[in-house]
Amino acid sequence: MYRPLADEFRPQTLDDVFGQEHILGQDGMLRRIAESGHIPCMIFYGPSGTGKTTVARIIAQRTDRPLRRLNATTAGLADIKAIIDELDTLLAPEGVLLYLDEIQYFNKKQQQSLLDFIENGKITLIASTTENPYFCVFNAILSRSTVFEFRQLTPADVKKALERVLRLLQERDGIAVATEDGVLDYIAAACGGDARKSLNTLELLYSTAPVGKKGMTFTMADARAVTQRSAMRYDRDGDEHYDILSALMKSMRGSDPDAALHYLARFLETGDLLGACRRILCSASEDIGLAYPMAVPIVKACVDSALQLGLPEARLPLAEAVIFLATCPKSNTGCLAIDAAIADVKAGKSGPIPRELQNVHADGTGFEREQGYLYPHNFPNRWVAQQYLPDSLKDARYYEYGDNKTEQAAKKYWDLIKGKGS
Repeated sequence: MYRPLADEFRPQTLDDVFGQEHILGQDGMLRRIAESGHIPCMIFYGPSGTGKTTVARIIAQRTDRPLRRLNATTAGLADIKAIIDELDTLLAPEGVLLYLDEIQYFNKKQQQSLLDFIENGKITLIASTTENPYFCVFNAILSRSTVFEFRQLTPADVKKALERVLRLLQERDGIAVATEDGVLDYIAAACGGDARKSLNTLELLYSTAPVGKKGMTFTMADARAVTQRSAMRYDRDGDEHYDILSALMKSMRGSDPDAALHYLARFLETGDLLGACRRILCSASEDIGLAYPMAVPIVKACVDSALQLGLPEARLPLAEAVIFLATCPKSNTGCLAIDAAIADVKAGKSGPIPRELQNVHADGTGFEREQGYLYPHNFPNRWVAQQYLPDSLKDARYYEYGDNKTEQAAKKYWDLIKGKGS
């Protein structure tokens, strides 16, 4: 029966698992837990293809409990009940070790069904997820588990895995395999840190390369043909989407045009125009703001052009927008000001609107009275001292001028008008 290479040659010991040195190195906590044989409930969190399932299997082999596997994308309460029914029987006299893959797809009720058996030790749970467990795993499960983060593999780690499997393939089939210079490095880099994806690429090359008298050769041309866009790691609704959004925004805020272009390119390669456009528009007001107010209409024009053009041409106005924003002067005074005002409103700090500011047309018969509003345009420099905030907030200050050229020019102007200048 056919078995994918990633499964057939899955590492059987922790020494054959490449990467994750922070938890699987010689002094890594997860390695020490595995070697102790005393396995607690754990949650493995990280991108796909980083070794979560492999490590769970290796750990299970070190226990005296039977291993049961469920995938939350297809399993339900009936599957959990079937495992619970095995407890305290000859099938599982000491309980079971349950490996639950993609736990984020279990709802609260399904996760809660395990709680009593985790509590009394009948079930030791090792769950894996590609999404942040603090958002998708029920808190009672989290409180009874230790979370280990699996990081994206480096190309060097992936290359070691490729070399290991290639050696085992040659031993299994007795066929010599040669590789053109740079082929394994290219595959390792193109897989986006996903070892499983890289092994699938290797398997495709192995199954399609012609066999000659001296064996077979993997060419760079074939490697490029089968990898294509496989380096992309992206989920429109998952953590990766929001991580790239955050990185794009922070790169523009941090005035790094090169990083901003990199994260924009990752969006463009997935065809996600709307996500990038929203962040770019937000940055114009949140991070550039009053330091260069014209950033808003300029960026809006770029975004409108991109949405009208569509890909691939949309990359041009969006690239201009992110470079422009990354190199603009920065000010978040507007953001801080409105957040401070909202905080006061939420805290109930308001009060009646001053009579001078009320709508005169709202006065009814018998309630007419002098409003007392002073029309600024009737006064020199179009300004007159007048209270605008409610009495309870008359001394509140939300906006502070930034130290950029534009806002300092405005400050100097108003200081002079209001009699604060020299």
